[in-house]
Amino acid sequence: MAGLELRELECFLVLAEELHFGRAGERLYVSQSRVSQLLSALERRVGGRLVRRTSRRVALTPLGERFVERLRPAYGGLRDAVEDARAAARGVEGSLRIGFQGVADARLTAAVRAFRSAHPECAADLVEIPLADPFGGVREGVVDAAVVLLPVQEPDLVLGPVFSRRPQTVAVALDHPFASRTAVTAAEVAEAPLVTAAPPAPAYWRAAHAPSAVPGPAVSTLQEGLTQVAAGRAGMLLCRPTAAYHRREDVAFVPVEGVPESALGLVWHRDGESAAVRAFARALTCRGVSLGVAQVVA
Repeated sequence: MAGLELRELECFLVLAEELHFGRAGERLYVSQSRVSQLLSALERRVGGRLVRRTSRRVALTPLGERFVERLRPAYGGLRDAVEDARAAARGVEGSLRIGFQGVADARLTAAVRAFRSAHPECAADLVEIPLADPFGGVREGVVDAAVVLLPVQEPDLVLGPVFSRRPQTVAVALDHPFASRTAVTAAEVAEAPLVTAAPPAPAYWRAAHAPSAVPGPAVSTLQEGLTQVAAGRAGMLLCRPTAAYHRREDVAFVPVEGVPESALGLVWHRDGESAAVRAFARALTCRGVSLGVAQVVA
């Protein structure tokens, strides 16, 4: 194993989680071809195939499953040792403000508690940011980092961990034609008016969360959106956990088939990266800690 590269191990572990070369590349900030190169190099060192890839799916081989089972705790211990030393050298202290959209549920607050426990000299606080301005708080220094809905196509921001991929539902008034359905299709949703976020949310971001040719009302907050839904003005896309959290008597939540899953990501400004931000990014990806933020889309 002479000359073993830690990057190869990291690449394999991420690929084992994602089972998708493109998404693994996104998490590692490298191209899909680079993921393939790193995997091939590791397989040569091991002397066997770790991943089986076809045109339709990616899966671990039996050897890969055994290897990842042994590797994950060892790699995690090594990473934690390095990061603890780095934090001690640089100091994770002061304050850290984390933005969220809509609602911070128990899973998000658990991640914050884990961070506080690991770094008691750094005060971590949660700050609500407007639905209609997902990136402004980071740019203006209101928060140090923010958990936002993807996509993120902002050249001045860093996209860190991506997580919480969830199926979507459409929220509609009880007298809406969709309300009595067990599911609707993406094509049907595209023909119905949908609530959308108001500017300054970027146009591409608003379009991603309102995949409809029929313009609906523009809102600034989650509650505004749900109020428009209950009043019969339009439907509104929500991930399933958020729909469950916001159950109300005057709104029906119907699963949508054929639309991309929602996903969350932690973002921060390229000029604002700090030891505290990096430590919180690690807290979000720790095993046993999951994170959910109310997804308000339309």
